[in-house]
Amino acid sequence: MTNKSQTTSLATDNFLRIFKAVAILGAITWLGFFVYGNATNPDSNSPFKLGLDLAGGAQLVYEADISKIDPVEIPALMNVLRDVIEQRINIFGVSEPVVYLQSSSFVSDERSERLVVELPGVTDVAQAVAEIGRTPLLEFKLLDRQVAAAQEQVLALQASATGTGALLSNVQIDGELVDDMNPYTDTGLTGRYLESAQLEFAGNQGGQLSNEPVVSITFDSEGAELFTQITRNNVGEQLAIFLDGELLSAPRINEAISGGTAIISGGFDPKEARLLAQNLSFGALPVPIELLSTQTVGATLGQEVLDKGMEAAVFGFGLVLLFMIFWYRLPGVVATIALLSYVAIILALFQFIPVVLTAAGLAGFVLSLGMAVDANVLVFERMKEEIRSGKGSRVAAVEGFNRAWGAIRDGNITSLLSAIILFWFGTSMVKGFALVFGIGILISMFSALFISRSLLEALPDVKKEDSPFWSFLFGSGLLK
Repeated sequence: MTNKSQTTSLATDNFLRIFKAVAILGAITWLGFFVYGNATNPDSNSPFKLGLDLAGGAQLVYEADISKIDPVEIPALMNVLRDVIEQRINIFGVSEPVVYLQSSSFVSDERSERLVVELPGVTDVAQAVAEIGRTPLLEFKLLDRQVAAAQEQVLALQASATGTGALLSNVQIDGELVDDMNPYTDTGLTGRYLESAQLEFAGNQGGQLSNEPVVSITFDSEGAELFTQITRNNVGEQLAIFLDGELLSAPRINEAISGGTAIISGGFDPKEARLLAQNLSFGALPVPIELLSTQTVGATLGQEVLDKGMEAAVFGFGLVLLFMIFWYRLPGVVATIALLSYVAIILALFQFIPVVLTAAGLAGFVLSLGMAVDANVLVFERMKEEIRSGKGSRVAAVEGFNRAWGAIRDGNITSLLSAIILFWFGTSMVKGFALVFGIGILISMFSALFISRSLLEALPDVKKEDSPFWSFLFGSGLLK
């Protein structure tokens, strides 16, 4: 009775192992066809996302004017700028834009902050620049009446003078030439504090025409407090509203204004006012930016880089598979299936996360193929030692995984830490490599420790002395 029970239990265990292996093979096959279908279907909802260097497109580099910004606030403002530009680009329909920041080295004498915009598939640089340039810079400035009056007086005297007016242009206030002075002083209130903007039609009050289109803007809590403070401390003064450096209006402050709401009026027609409200709502720039350079990558060049990268990946993958089958035989076939599952899983993740693939990312993928087989090599070497000691192949597989786990864990953790550091501190190109490499490490551990182990345990349990044929299949090297 005991032998019969043991036989039944053994048969059940074998059935479960085989069922698990067949389920894994079925899932791998389905995932492979799914990835292939998405990759070859132009109307797929989850296509591969290619970066600028593979798909072609335009790269724009902007420099931010941070000369008047507190250094402590620069990182936060640059992050806001990046988010605003990214939102702005998404609105006019560019597929998969990449927007990131570049800071000058900490050893540089003068700090500089740059914004890099990559637009895959966009080859009309002028249109891209024009679209990004539509994002408005909203500023509120106080009018210095003394300087403004002096400048008006100088202009009037120069207009009426019969000579060159050279002496009149040397008028000074507090030792500074009037011509060089800016009559508007910054208040610190800019579009960075803007929460929303909407089109309204003003009534016949406050000097506005009946049904005049205006833009009502609402500040966030910090901006509302600053706006209240500015209006409270400058009653009777003029608060000028500038959009992209152009003066829209300069209403007089009659009393402190609380609630964080202001009106922009500039003789707009309804269409202009609606467009302005939309642009402000979609993101007023917190800091001014200037276009430094543009670069266009042709689609032909990008396709050539993609083709070369894919050739390298296929060639490298093929060599790894041939070596594993030649050297480790039947376990090598198992490793081949695990590597195919690794490729299917990582490509599916590229489609669904989604990861924007660049040339550097392809390099990381090719490198991760070699890393993916490393765990299998460690397990197979430990497994070979167990088989030589007289243990069956199934027990040898379990012991091989247990003995190799420490080395696999430590090696992959150190590689994963390197990928995290590269991603955290690297530029966009380095980040693409690090992200793909890091994902590859995690998936390779899963394929080796779960898929390879499940398939090995489903193979017949044989010992070295059972058959020369099985001894050869579970051996390794050239002869044994």
